[in-house]
Amino acid sequence: MAYSAQYVPAAVIEEMRGSHQLGVFLRIDTDPALHMWFGVNDVPIGFDGIDPDGTVYLGGGRLIGVPSLEVLVNGTSDAVDFSVSGIDPATGAAMLDSIPAVRGKLVQVGLTTLDQYYQPMSNIIPIWTGIASHPKEARAPIREGESATLSLSLAVVAGENTRSRPAKVLWSDAMQRSLYPTDAFCDGTGRLARGIQPKWPVFS
Repeated sequence: MAYSAQYVPAAVIEEMRGSHQLGVFLRIDTDPALHMWFGVNDVPIGFDGIDPDGTVYLGGGRLIGVPSLEVLVNGTSDAVDFSVSGIDPATGAAMLDSIPAVRGKLVQVGLTTLDQYYQPMSNIIPIWTGIASHPKEARAPIREGESATLSLSLAVVAGENTRSRPAKVLWSDAMQRSLYPTDAFCDGTGRLARGIQPKWPVFS
């Protein structure tokens, strides 16, 4: 078999030149790993360089609540949420109780085109890798006669730090004095955070 350095197969490129169906695949490196794609049926397929022997990707339904691929690939966002919605509360609670630990696990997104029978035209082509941070849940307000539903999300970051770890964007005077009671170095940080220019000391 001849070796090719082409990252995207020629057949997939040609298909993308016109009207095409896109298959988007999500893999989370938990134990066991989660394999899901945004379609209806389960699909046996491999993820290039990740699942070389192939596995089964579970159909996750219609593509809803997945961040824009352009935002992910072009790096215009360092944190995104992958969401599924319309889940009844009992099922959502069972899902949250049964999922393995996700913090710090690799999350890979890949894609390929689908043929006229909605079958993948190649192995999954990796396009983005992130790090899972934490799951989230939200309940939308309901009206009389409606059933309660739940939305579940997974926060994923592109950098090294997860979103649930608070960043020290403002080191306050109280924080500084809790460590060094006589140090007034951070006296003006509260005013600076509100956009007020503090009066800086003059050293002669």
